[in-house]
Amino acid sequence: MKIAVTTPRGNVGRHLTRMLVQADVRPILLTRHPENIPAAVAEHVDLVAMDSREPSQVVSATAGVDAVYWVDPPAESSDPLADYRRATESVVAAVEANRIGRVVFQSSVGAEKRHGAGEIDGLAETEVALDDCGADVTHLRCGYFFTNLLFETESLKAGLLRTVLPLDAPMSWVAPRDIAEVAALALLSGEWSGRRIQAVHGPEDLTWAQVAKILTEELGREVRVERIADERMREQYLRMGMPPAMADAVLGMSTGLRDGFVPEQDRSMVTTTPTPLRSWIREELVPLF
Repeated sequence: MKIAVTTPRGNVGRHLTRMLVQADVRPILLTRHPENIPAAVAEHVDLVAMDSREPSQVVSATAGVDAVYWVDPPAESSDPLADYRRATESVVAAVEANRIGRVVFQSSVGAEKRHGAGEIDGLAETEVALDDCGADVTHLRCGYFFTNLLFETESLKAGLLRTVLPLDAPMSWVAPRDIAEVAALALLSGEWSGRRIQAVHGPEDLTWAQVAKILTEELGREVRVERIADERMREQYLRMGMPPAMADAVLGMSTGLRDGFVPEQDRSMVTTTPTPLRSWIREELVPLF
C-alpha cells in the first residue's frame, strides 16, 4: 500500500511518518523542501518535492498512490482563503487524475459551520470538494492544538495570555501526536469506506482559566489569562505584520466558534485521545523555559 503524507515535518506529520514506518510502511513524503528531512528519517521513506498549491505538481507527485494524508498548508498571502482554495484544487486534481482511493484530511472542529469561522472556512471548502470527488474520505475534525501554546512562549514568560474567548467556556484541546495516531489507524484500516467524520477531541475539554492554572503549576511561574476585545486582538495581529485579511481570518477562527457553536460530534470514546495537557507541557514547553 502506497501512502503519501503532506507536511511531513509538521506538528502531526512528523509523528505520522514515524508511526507508518514503524508499521512497516515506506511512506512517500510530499514536501517543498525534501532536503530538510532528517537523514535518519529519509532512509525509511521516499521523498518527493512538491508544492501543495500547484495542482500539476501534486498530480505528478501522487501518481500510483493508494492513500494520502492531506493537510492544507497554512495561508501565506494577503488572501488566505484563496490560498486554501488553491490547495483544495490540488488535492482534488490529484485524487481524480490518479484515482486515489482513500484520503484522510486534517480538518478542524468548526468546519461543520461551512461559513463564518475565519480560516477554518478554507478547511470547510476542502471537505466539501473531497466529498464530491469520489474517494473514500475521513475528515479529522481536530480540537485546539496544544502546540499553539508554542506561539505564546514570550507571553508565557511574561506571565500573561490573551484570548477573545470566554475564560470559563470549555473547548477541546488535543496533542498533535494523538491526531497522528488517529490518522495512522484510518490510513491503515480497511474497515471503512465512504465519507467519515472523525472528531479528535483530546482527553478533556478545558477552559482558558483551567489552562492558565495548569501552565502556572507546570511552569513554576504564575500565568494569568485575560479576555480582550476582538478589535484589540485584531490590532495585535496587525502589529505582528499580518495583512488585514489574514488578521480577520485568524481572529475568525475564535470568534466564529464562540457564540452558540455546538460541534457536530459529541465527545465519546471514539473522539477522546489520551495525552493530557500537563504531559505535553512537561515534554514540549518546559524545556523552552
